[in-house]
Amino acid sequence: MSFLRRRGAASPAGPDFDVLAMDPGDWPGVLGAGLLPAPDGSCQGVVLRYDLFGGRGPAMVIGNLPEGSPAREVAEGEVPFEVHQLLAALDLDEEVRALGTEEVPVMHEGSLLVVRRITLTEGRISCVQFDRSDGVLVTIASWERPITDELYQLLKPLPAEMFQR
Repeated sequence: MSFLRRRGAASPAGPDFDVLAMDPGDWPGVLGAGLLPAPDGSCQGVVLRYDLFGGRGPAMVIGNLPEGSPAREVAEGEVPFEVHQLLAALDLDEEVRALGTEEVPVMHEGSLLVVRRITLTEGRISCVQFDRSDGVLVTIASWERPITDELYQLLKPLPAEMFQR
């Protein structure tokens, strides 16, 4: 999708992992999906953008990044890749930094998730991350909407085939 800034011309065929997201049929608004390509053509992540504002900009970006994805590498004080994508999609050219994290337990489908809430210098952005049992890092960045425990109940695995070309 155009909201992802790609550096290479390689286009992956799709991920080899299921994507944890909100099913587009269960969620109002417009959904966009982008694949992060590696030079060898493999998929280094799937990023979903939910536009709940009727074409006025995205409300949420959810990333699923497998182990080894370069987009997972974030220096101290830097924000996750998904926050950069949210800012770019909103046409905001602001410097946003991570101030700290807090770990909180959240129930999801009968399992306990340890969620890292990331505090940012931009208070209108909420950001959380958690690791899945298959090694995929899920990051949710939300614009002007808090990320509540109810949101995790909407997340479900979407099959990798949905993102195949």
